[in-house]
Amino acid sequence: MKKVSFSPKPAGSTARLSPDEWIGDKDAGQPMKRLTIDVPLGLHKRIKTQCANRGTKMADALRELLEKQFPEESGSLPIAASPNANPP
Repeated sequence: MKKVSFSPKPAGSTARLSPDEWIGDKDAGQPMKRLTIDVPLGLHKRIKTQCANRGTKMADALRELLEKQFPEESGSLPIAASPNANPP
């Protein structure tokens, strides 16, 4: 049986980052927040396949769609939630 040894963490290494710090994109110009959603398997496969074919990341494609749907300066009314979303 082969024995494997692990060396200690290198001196001066950074402390563990929180998930919010880890996903932070220094080029984005503003802090990033994680958004978790559940999608059907078929939809996930379609998104992943088309992004791979285009050479883009899923997160970038979804951010682009969200920016189009929810522009910063919009004169339109917000999209109404489904009637069952928040019962009175």
